[in-house]
Formats: sequence, C-alpha cells, structure tokens
Amino acid sequence: MSFNSLGLSTALLKAISKQGYTTPSPIQQKAIPLILEGKDVLASAQTGTGKTAGFTLPMLQKLSQGQHMRKRPIRALVLTPTRELAAQVHNNVKAYSEFLDIRSAVIFGGVNQRPQVATIRNGVDILIATPGRLLDLENQGLLSLAKIEILVLDEADRMLDMGFLRDIKKVISLMPARRQNLLFSATFSKEIKDLANTFLHHPVLVEATPENSTVDAIEQKVYRVAKGKKTGLIIKLISDGNWKQVLVFTRTKHGANKLCKKMVSAGISAAAIHGNKSQGARTKALAGFKRGSVRVLVATDIAARGLDIPLLPHVVNFELPNISEDYVHRIGRTGRAGASGEAISLVSADETSYLRSIEKLVGLKIPVEIIEGFEPDPNASTEPIKRSQGGGNRRKSNSRRSNNSRSDGNESNQSRRPKRNRNRRSNDNKR
Repeated sequence: MSFNSLGLSTALLKAISKQGYTTPSPIQQKAIPLILEGKDVLASAQTGTGKTAGFTLPMLQKLSQGQHMRKRPIRALVLTPTRELAAQVHNNVKAYSEFLDIRSAVIFGGVNQRPQVATIRNGVDILIATPGRLLDLENQGLLSLAKIEILVLDEADRMLDMGFLRDIKKVISLMPARRQNLLFSATFSKEIKDLANTFLHHPVLVEATPENSTVDAIEQKVYRVAKGKKTGLIIKLISDGNWKQVLVFTRTKHGANKLCKKMVSAGISAAAIHGNKSQGARTKALAGFKRGSVRVLVATDIAARGLDIPLLPHVVNFELPNISEDYVHRIGRTGRAGASGEAISLVSADETSYLRSIEKLVGLKIPVEIIEGFEPDPNASTEPIKRSQGGGNRRKSNSRRSNNSRSDGNESNQSRRPKRNRNRRSNDNKR
C-alpha cells in the first residue's frame, strides 16, 4: 500500500515524499481513512509506529478543505503530556503542512509566554499544547477553544499517569460539543477506556500492535550486577563496545545527575535531562545527543517521554522502573521504524521483583548475563528498597493532582499511577 491510496491531497503527498516516506505504517493505514471520514478514533500505538503522522496528515487535510475564517481561530488542538512531545508534534505538523495554507503553533510551560501569545493572536489553525500552559492562557483570556473542530489526545496514558485527568476534563468543557475526537495511547488500560467513554462518540478502535507488546526488532538483555557496581559496568559496556549513542534511564533526578557526572569523569560525553532542568538545557542536551557531540543521554521517565531519536541503537535501564509498562515505553525508544536496537537492563538483587513483573508483562524470559568483576552481591536482599515517605505528611489526592497539573512534563508525586502504587511513594526531592 502507498500513501496515494489513502485519499490524501497532492500537497500532502508532496510533503510526505519530501520527508522521504513511501509506504504508510500499519497505524497510518488504519487510522488515516477513518479520520478522513470524520469518525472518532481510539487508537493504541507504541512509540516508533508513526502514530503522529497517523493523526497529523488527515487532520491537515480536513482543515485545509474546510472554510478559512478571516481571524483564524484555533480549529484543532493536540494535547500532549510533555514539552518535548509537544515540540516534536509541532515539527511534524510544520513539515507536512509545508504546501498548505495552514498555520500552527506550540505552547508549553517553562518558557516566557509572550512569544506564544503573540503567535496565537496572529491566528493559528492548529495548536499543540501541554495542559498546564493551555489552561493558564485560557484563564487569562489569551486564547479561546470555542471554535475547535478536532481534538487529539496524544499519549493519553502518560497524561493520566501525570495527574492531568482533571485538566483534560476542563479543556474538553471549553470546546463545542460537536467536534471530532482522536485518542492515542500506548495501552488500553481501564483508566484509558473510562476516559474514552466520557467524550468519544461511537469511536472506532484501532490497534497497531498488541497491548503492551515490545518491538520484535529489539534485542533485550539483563546483566545481573551488585548495586554498587552498576556505574562501573555501564562505563565498561559503553567503552568496550564503543557505543556512540546511548539513552540511559534512571529512576530519579538525583540519580541522573550523579551518573552523568561519573560518565564525564570517565571521559564519556554525557548530559542529563529531567524535570529540574530548564527547557533550554533540555533542548540543548537533546540537540547535542542527536548530532553526536553527546554520546550518552541520561534521563528520567517523564523527561524522555515523546523523544524522537531516529535509529537509536542502545537503551540502558540503569535502574528498572517499578511500573512494568514504563519498561515498554523506555525500550521503545530503540528499534523504531523497522530498525534493530538493543535494550540492556542492569539489575541488582533488590530489583528482582520488578524484573519478574516486566517479564510477565512482555511474555518473555529475558536472557541474563554476568560479567566477571561485576558479579551480583550474593548476600543482598531481593526485596525492593523502601524509599523515604517524606516525613509521612501525605496531602490529599486532589491537592497533588492540582499541583501537578501545571508541571507540563516535570516529575512529581503523581507521575506514577496513584491507585496501584500507594505504598511505593518516593521522596519528592528524589524524583
């Protein structure tokens, strides 16, 4: 099948060809015709499956064929959980709309709002936004959602993880009842299905991959290692393998900074991205990583969500996530668009239960290796380390959710699923 058979306009086909694409991915083949027909869509698609073009292309076609209003009110909204994903979606929109009379803009927190407001005032057809900044500007009367024709929730599962449910419902309440709704999620959890039922109208279900599946092209491996020897092992793997581009995941901001410093001390160029980093610092680190001046990018889960790094060969879990689904999201950074990739996990004794849960989720017994000199500690406990509860002062859930609703991608208490992990809360300052 080719893009020509999907009913897309000549202008869009020209832009697709300029980007070097010839064959639509499975999610694009399934979603594009349905969206062009005006149907609401509930789509499950892993990272690297081409889902962004799956909703961007038909959205652009519908808007370009619609009636242009003189002042160009916002007619389509794409809501994303993080700044990085918002910027990436906007880049896609700009690339595919090159030969169309369509204006777009992106807004997110962490930067001055004035340039964003100025762009909106000049008129935009498509707005890509994070929930916090969007509601801030709407509350100030600086934008209106009264003319929205198409709403897209991208990576909706992560938005729920980050505590944005109340904000999502608020945004929906500000729009016309008659509109087209598109919800994209990596998984179809109960929470996602409940959300979909609140605003999707007779949606068509689209699945590009089985729920929670891992990409076949990714070679997965576990190194059993003593907790205190992880840093030495990862430096050895990168140096001996002469790896040029490695994305490393840690659980906490502090851990990301600490590992990054150790890498640099060992002569390996590295940068960290997490919620405490400014938007400028995060953008600079990602740019250096993509062009090759930074070999290792150390990231926390929230900061890395939505990163688009073509042909990334190596992902390393320096620490396993305590949420099994996050493992799938992490390793999905590699093995994208048909390319091969390697996902390595450094597992200490206290992470044994996390590994078992991950293997159960992905339906695979991940091969284990032990490297001489980096053996696991035979006397270490296999129970997960219980982290500080921050003095035991627990705020009400509504308070946590309200604070997080303006985080726009920064890690916070609510960045984990609250119902499943009430007993796994971490010290706020470590996230």
